[in-house]
Order: sequence, then C-alpha cells, then structure tokens
Amino acid sequence: MNRSPAGEITITGISGSPGICIGKAYLVDREGVNLIKRYPVDARMVPAEIDRFKNAVIKAKNDHAKTIKSLGEDLSENLNILETHMVLFKDKMLYGKTIDTISNDRVNAEWALRKVSRKVRRMFEQIDDAYLQARVNDIIQVSDKIMTYLVGGQDIWIKDINKRVIIVAHDLSPADTSQIQLERIKGFVTDRGGKDSHTSIVAKSLKIPSVMGLGNATVNVNNDDILIVDGSSGIIIINPEEDTLFKYEEKMARFESYRADIERDSHLPAVTHDGVALNLMANIELVEEVVSAKDNRAEGIGLFRTEFLYLDMNRFPTEDELLKKYRELVELMNPAPVTIRTLDINGDKFNPYIDPVEEANPALGLRAVRFCLENEAIFITQIKAILRAAAFGNIKLLIPMISCMEEIIQVKAVINKAVIELEDEDKIFNKDIPLGIMIEVPSAVIMADELAGQVDFFSIGTNDLIQYSMAIDRGNRRVAHLYQALSPAVLKMIRLTYEAAQKNNIEVFMCGEMAGDPINIPVLLGIGLTNLSMNSGSIPVIKKMVRSMDVYMARKCAKTVMAFKTTQEITDFILDKYKTILPYRDNEE
Repeated sequence: MNRSPAGEITITGISGSPGICIGKAYLVDREGVNLIKRYPVDARMVPAEIDRFKNAVIKAKNDHAKTIKSLGEDLSENLNILETHMVLFKDKMLYGKTIDTISNDRVNAEWALRKVSRKVRRMFEQIDDAYLQARVNDIIQVSDKIMTYLVGGQDIWIKDINKRVIIVAHDLSPADTSQIQLERIKGFVTDRGGKDSHTSIVAKSLKIPSVMGLGNATVNVNNDDILIVDGSSGIIIINPEEDTLFKYEEKMARFESYRADIERDSHLPAVTHDGVALNLMANIELVEEVVSAKDNRAEGIGLFRTEFLYLDMNRFPTEDELLKKYRELVELMNPAPVTIRTLDINGDKFNPYIDPVEEANPALGLRAVRFCLENEAIFITQIKAILRAAAFGNIKLLIPMISCMEEIIQVKAVINKAVIELEDEDKIFNKDIPLGIMIEVPSAVIMADELAGQVDFFSIGTNDLIQYSMAIDRGNRRVAHLYQALSPAVLKMIRLTYEAAQKNNIEVFMCGEMAGDPINIPVLLGIGLTNLSMNSGSIPVIKKMVRSMDVYMARKCAKTVMAFKTTQEITDFILDKYKTILPYRDNEE
C-alpha cells in the first residue's frame, strides 16, 4: 500500500477483469460471518445442532437457486459455475464432514463448518495447479453463504444496490457477481480471490473492471470514498488527487475506444502484416466452455484440462463416462483440433476417493504422469476413453510433466496396452492420434532434442516451467516477484524447446498463461512460436496485437532481448518498442 502526501492511497492486487472505472465505493459488509465462537454441545443436543446446520444449508441453497432462476439470457453462460456451487452445498467434503464434526467433536455448527472449510482449503492449496487452487474460493464462498444463516445474518443481495457504485467486499461469490446490474455497478474489488477464480471468470464475461486479492481493501476503503479501479494493472487508488483523476479519465477513454476496436474486428484472422498466420486456441476445463471458445473465434482447443471430471465425482469416472464427455467435446469442435491432457493431479489427499499420501513437497512429488504411471488402471481407463473419442473427431493426446525419457517410454507402453484391450473388446477407436508431451520442467528442456524423437508435438506449459526453472513456490508471496515470464532464463528455455522441435520436425505449442499476455507476444513470435493456446477471453486481444505486428521486427526484438541479462531490461525494451500497440498499459509514462 502506498500513500501520497495528499492522502491518495494506492493498493496493488491481482487483475480480475481488465478495464478502468471511477466512482464511489460501496462496502458490502459480511463481517459477522468471519467472527465465529466455539462452544460445546451436549450429546443430547447434537441432533438439534445438526438440524440447525441442515436448515441453514437449505436456506442458503434456496437463495442460490433463486439467483440461478433470476439469471437473464446475457448471463446464462455463467450458469454452469453457479450450478457447480449448487452441488457444493451437499458436497461430501463440506456437508458430510461438517455433520461428522458436530457429532464427533460435539461442537456448535458454526465452529464445525469453519473447521471443515479451513481443512478443505488447506488441502486444495497444496495442489500445484493454479486452476484447482482457485477452486478453493468456491468452497469458501459456499461455506460463507451457509454461515450467514447459521449466525442469523441477513444475506446481502447485490441486485438491491440502487446506486452507481463500485463494490468493495471481503469476497464475492459468482452468485453475487451474477446479480450485478451493469447500469448500476461500475466495478468491484475484493480482499480475496485471484485471476483464475470463478468470480474472476464471471467478471470477465460481464466485462466490468475488477481487482482481487487486495488483502485489506475493506479496511482501507470507507463508504463513498472515491475509487479508481484499474483492472488491467491490478491496482486501486483511494481518494485520488485531481491530477490522478484526470490521468485515469483519459486512460479510461482510451481503453473503451480500444475495446470497441477489438470487438469490431474480432472476426478477423490472426495474421501479421507480413502474412504469417498464428493459430490461436483456447484452454478450457469444462465442455461447456466450448461456447466461449467459439465466440472468441478459437482455432481449436489447445488444452483441455481433464481434472474437473474427476473432482466432480466421489469416485473415479468410468471409461464410458469419460468417453461421453470427450466425445461431446470433440463433436462440438469438429473439425477443429482438441488437445486432451491426461490427468494432472498430485497424489495428495485433496481428493476424498484417493488414498492420502503424505508428501513434504507435493509439487515435486507423485503428481501428473507420475501418479498415472503408478496407478496404471486409472491411466489406461482414461487413455481408452480418449482413443475411443478420437473416432469422432480431431484429438491430440497430451501427457503432463514428463521429466525424463523413461517416463515417455512407459507412457507409450500403457498406450499400447490400452490399444490391445480395445481391440480385444472389439470397440471402435482411433489409435493414430498425435502424441505430445508438456515441456514444463528444466530436465525436459535439456532433453528436448532426445524427447522430440519420441513424440509428435511439444506443448510448453509456462506456469510450471517458470516455477520449476526459478525454483519458486507460486503460492509464496515472499518470492512471488521472481515469477516472471520474461525472465532471460525462461526465454532461453522456450527457445531451446522450440529449436529442438524444429530440428526434429515436430510441432510446438504453448499452452501456459504466458501465451495470453500481449507483452509476451513479440518475443514469442520472434522465437518462432505460432501455435498459442490461452484463456478464451484473451484471444481477441492477442489477435488485435498480432495484426499490428510483423515477424521481421519480432525476430529482431527476440534477438535483442535474448542478449539482455535482466527481466527488467527485457520488459522495458518491449514496452518501449511496442508501446503503440500494447493494450491495457499506461504507455504515456
């Protein structure tokens, strides 16, 4: 937090949704939900306490159902997120464990619910996957909703706010966000949350500026304070000075003009001035996200994360259940390609139907392909479902976290077993699909030349590649400053991977978050990458950027930045060189 001499306060958080808004603050106060007392419950009163909890769940669930029912057509794409929350009200981890805790510990329902929700949160936070980590917010939001009724509080209806304001809250659920009426709510900021949370996804679909993960915005902001929300940079400014207000009003006008320009041209292809076409695809977790991918003109699905299908059940899905989802996806996208990544979870206890495995460093432990190879039956089931779905569309098979030659050899042996089983079972399938591996650990980069001889394509997963290359824990705020996509070390790893793919005549894709950030595009294009997969919402912005570039200049840019020794030098150079076409940045400074 920075305070100017005149009292202007700037707080930095995480960009939830790009854009800028200026207006008066409106605090959504749910403080009572956070103040929970523990008291013992006599054994005879335990059933009554459980009933009190169940009644709170029913009321919270009814409220949530009312919100879903009230959704207009323009918000219908958020339905799946809200229905996910509906399921969480009776989720075994939250609902069942809370009842068990009331019985076993003989404590009040509020305390039991808080204890369980914290335990679930810790379990999810150990998962080394930004998407899955972000799901912890869904658990907390559902828990808070139930808690509101347990503590006798009155839930707050965002739709009842009748002023043109900026919402300031400790947290907002997707249900809250879906109540936002665009003619009244200019934007929102929250203490909690992150860019991959469902609330962030809903905010992006509403196209209203938001900043999340501010930590203590609700402490520093008072009702009716003037706020500037810069969702592009992830900052808020409280009670700005006149000069700051003037600067941001101009910036807001430029942003709105830029957005109108993007939407007008979103149907145009991503082709550079000198005629090089980029293949921009979408990263998705749910089949339902195909709608967004198509709306944003994705050329295919560059990464389908399959974990959600497993987490959505209380047992491992069957081959037929997986086939149904994969087939639905490929048929919806056909003839465009769909890259299905096999299960990328660690062997930790976050999943109630996986035996708990104590690991000191889960991110370095039994996760992704390591878990699959140790649990071959689960792996074969998934591979068989993917091969069967490939008979109905254009599928590529992607294996996460390969770190050595031995692993890909074992994977190929499992695929062969799956093929033999399918042949024995006389099932319709397609075994001739491209096999790729994710390049996301340094050893895979170093061995890329050799690994390229074993597969049909590479997909660079920058989220993990940065983490493992820089040896940082992404969840540790004390070292978060080292998580830099434009680090010279990271760029050299990407270039090594690209060169190995070129040398062995295989395709190379990028499916990490790095591909969706415009500032990275000049150097990625300059290195030679033309297959990029990203969040669907980023595609129009990257398209616009690509259409303003030429490959010749990008190559010169990449050559120059590769000689720099620091991330700051690289960043400054790109900001200066491409300042006229980079979106969402304060270019006049």
